[in-house]
Order: sequence, then C-alpha cells, then structure tokens
Amino acid sequence: MIRKILITTSFLLAAFVVPAQAFEIEPVKSDSGIEAWLVSEDAVPVVALEVLFHAGSHLDPDGKSGLADMTASLMTEGAGDLDSQAFAARLRDLNVSVSVSAGRDTVKVQMRTLSQNIDEAFDLVRLALTQPRFDEGDVARVRAQSLASLAQDLESPDTVAYRTFFKDVFGDHPYALPPAGTPESLASITADDMRAYAAMAFARDNISVAVVGDIAAEELAPLIDSTFGSLPETTDRKDPGDIAPLIPGVTVIERNNPQSVVVFGMDGMKRDDEDFIPAFVMNYMLGGGSFVSRMFKEVREERGLVYSVYTSLYPLSHGGLTLGYFATSNATAGEALEVAKAQIVDVAENGITAEELDAAKTYLTGSYALRFDSSRAIAGQLAAIQFEGLGLDYVDTRNSLVNAVTLEDISRAAKRLLTPDAMRVVAVGAPEGITASADAGQEAVSAEEAAAN
Repeated sequence: MIRKILITTSFLLAAFVVPAQAFEIEPVKSDSGIEAWLVSEDAVPVVALEVLFHAGSHLDPDGKSGLADMTASLMTEGAGDLDSQAFAARLRDLNVSVSVSAGRDTVKVQMRTLSQNIDEAFDLVRLALTQPRFDEGDVARVRAQSLASLAQDLESPDTVAYRTFFKDVFGDHPYALPPAGTPESLASITADDMRAYAAMAFARDNISVAVVGDIAAEELAPLIDSTFGSLPETTDRKDPGDIAPLIPGVTVIERNNPQSVVVFGMDGMKRDDEDFIPAFVMNYMLGGGSFVSRMFKEVREERGLVYSVYTSLYPLSHGGLTLGYFATSNATAGEALEVAKAQIVDVAENGITAEELDAAKTYLTGSYALRFDSSRAIAGQLAAIQFEGLGLDYVDTRNSLVNAVTLEDISRAAKRLLTPDAMRVVAVGAPEGITASADAGQEAVSAEEAAAN
C-alpha cells in the first residue's frame, strides 16, 4: 500500500525547488525479499538513495577498533575492475556521488544521481558493497589520513572528553571502543580484516533502503535486486548484548587550558522504549531546546557560567544514555556542574510546567517538516525509521505522539532518566571544584594517557 504523508514541506532535490506538497511513501518489495521505501517525485531528474546496515563499530574485533570506519572509507576507493582513480573518474563523469560511513550501530551508504544515469549509479553502489578492492596503496593512504585525523581530533578537548566518557560508561562492551580507532589499532588493520568485516556485516537481513526522486516503483524493484540481491541472505554478526548500568564517578583529564569541557551522563533508553517520546519532549525543555531550555536559561543566561550547554538522548541498539555537555572557564567549572545538576533534580522531582509542555509541543511538531527539506534528507529520515522499526506510518503519526504527551508522562520519564546521584562526569582542563573520584576507580589522568585510550 502507498502511505500518504501529511507533512507539507518544500521538496528540494539537489539545487532545485519544487512547490511545497505532501509526499507519498510506497513500499517496494524486490524479488530477493528486500523492501525499499520510495518517494517518487518527477519534478526534477534527480534520485537519492540511503541505505543503513545494522553493523558499525560495535562489530570491530578486539584490538581492531576503527575497522568499520576504515572499511567504509575504502569501499569507494576502487571496486570491481575500477581502481581508485578509475572509480572516482566514473563518479565524476556521471555526476554521481556515493559515500559510505560507519557509526557505532550502522554502516550508511548514500548515493545521489541524475535520473538519466540511474542504472550506472546503482551499479557503482553494487560494486562498492560487493567488490571493494582494498588495494595496498589505497589502504596505506587512507590509513595515513585516518591517523592524521585522529591525531588532530585528540588535540580537541571535546573529542578527548567524549572518548573518555564512553570508555568509562561502556566498560567491557564493544561500544567502549572508539569508532575512529587508536594509533595502535589502525596500524594493525589489514586488507584481509576489511574483507572479513564486509563479508560479515552486509546482508539482506540487516538492510534498510530508502529512495527519493525521479523513479517509479516498477523501475526501482529490479534495481534493488541488481544492487543488493547478491548480498548474503543473512549475516553472522555476533550480538554483544545490552550495555550494563552506568557506574557513577568523576574523571579529570588534566590540560593546561583556560577553560574546561565537561561531559556528564546518566542511564538512558532505547528508541523503542514506550517512554522515549515523553523523554524526548522532556529533554527539549531540560537542555535540548537551545535558548528556551532550563539549562541555557539557568546556567548561561542567568549566571553566565558557560559558553555552551545542552543535554540530549543517545539511544543505541543495545542500550542508551542521557548526555549533557558544557564548556566553561576553569574557575567556574564546579559551580556550573552544580547548577546543571540542580536543573536535573528539579525536573526529576517536579517535572515541567504546562506552559513548558505546550511550548515544547509547538516547536517539536512545527519543526518536524524541516527534517524533510531535501531528497537526501527525506531518504535519510525514511531509512532511519525503517532501521528503528517504527513503521511505515511513523511520519504520519509522529506529531500526534508528541501532542499526546502529558505532564504525567513527562514526570514518569524524568524519574526514570534523571538520576544525578548516579551520574558519570568527565572533565578536560583544569576544572576548579571538580575532583576525580577514587572510589569509582578513576584518578586524574594526563592528556597523553587519555589520548592513548
């Protein structure tokens, strides 16, 4: 069946704009059993594809962190009979863009093409997925680029804070491994490792596909088969299990900087949790709503303690976190953390006001259409909705789910998530008023030690 979406939005395809209109999602089932979600729009001759695989860095073997990331980076560096230069030239000649990237839970494939080149564009995606070359020279070049990027990232207090935070909270779970790897792990990754990862991670049973643009369902179905039909039917991915509850504590990473970066967090929830939408609305008023959030008003606007502050939900396939962040001068770090905690305690104990709830609903429902302002954005949203198993009608029902949230729902979600006494904190800098907690097995560590992790 075709699902008509009642969001009205400006439908942008590449640099072209067509009149604002509702769009329809049509599920297209291929002979090989893959279902793609299609939004067909022939106003301009452009097609966007987005694919998500249930894979990512949590499948990296011990000692090989960064494997998913390097594999993804090299999949468009030559495939089939085309070496890296020939592959790039073919993309350029056809005016096609293809990219592959990895996260903790996903490997994402994106493609955009003029509709006149759609057969060749989909075939290049097929080659990248099924016949990546991993030529020695390209592996060495991408490895060097990754090492240089990693060295630059580890100069960033934000990167060091988040890497340390995830290592602390995820413990022995594969999520603790840095997706970008370490200098030692990147040096150990071989072309055979990447071939093994690709063979293990990509299959027809862990794929979500969305296509948007100038293509009809009868054209798309055979392209889905020719592009993805040769993938294995199932994967042999190992299930790492859910993350363990967060262990509270404080880690201080000493840096001679004029300001401190602080990352803090508590246990969270998965995307399919029945309280996720109430938690999402609650977080908007706590720290996700930029200038209107309590964190912004109390920590920055009223007291001028921070340069930036926010909170967010971080759902993953095997667990979730409730995250917070601020940057401040070293002298005000401890005070800023206490004020931030006070906002968390207040919402946990008292919830939010009816006026705040109405304001959150107005913004969150009104801004939803902005997620669908281009062909690529629509494809990304639809692939993500498939990936999370939210259903074909989610775009239709999402705003009604937000509008249905009550103050009681907010209170329940807040009590579940907002537990400042069970908080993990990582501070990078020379933060006054924040002390490492020896009882959590953490002492203040140097920047060099943090980077080595």
